[in-house]
Amino acid sequence: MATRRSNSIQAKLVLLGDMGTGKTSIVLRFVKGQYFDCQESTIGAAFFSQVLSLNEATVKFDIWDTAGQERYHSLAPMYYRGAAAAIVVYDISSTDSFIKAQRWVRELQRQGNPYLIMALVANKVDLESKRKIEHEEGLQYAQDHGLFFIETSAKTAENINELFYEIAKRLAKSQPSRSSGMNLSNETRYNGRRTLFCCSG
Repeated sequence: MATRRSNSIQAKLVLLGDMGTGKTSIVLRFVKGQYFDCQESTIGAAFFSQVLSLNEATVKFDIWDTAGQERYHSLAPMYYRGAAAAIVVYDISSTDSFIKAQRWVRELQRQGNPYLIMALVANKVDLESKRKIEHEEGLQYAQDHGLFFIETSAKTAENINELFYEIAKRLAKSQPSRSSGMNLSNETRYNGRRTLFCCSG
């Protein structure tokens, strides 16, 4: 869901993917510049906001970081419904997370906003020695399904800002029509609970 007022855009952005792929770490790195080696699982969903200033526009992201556990899957539609953009995350060292990312892509293309800007993110490139999903495989899948593709590391901050800036640029270029249902006043808010940190060692 996005609304445009002159050069200011407010956009709902949702992160989806398997548990442990680093969705929360990506958001924390982007919003707060922080990274924690030990990050507790999100419960339901967590909400963040961040503003990016581009030459074309100022983009305010309303970010929903959803839980990756299977038991929360049924809650996901309430967070991605009406979203203007989605980030689907997998872990380059986990084949299973790549398979689940593909399921999310299919679900979003079937049930999400038809004007959705979608990014496929291969996270944890700092684990190159444990890589199971090659760059070319992720890129090919993204190209075949009309997605923006980027490899990131929340741990080292590689390409994190670039990811969100690219989405912001695409939002600024897009001209949402009334038929897309992008009207922020119609959005229903759901408050999820989460625990930020689990340990310090």
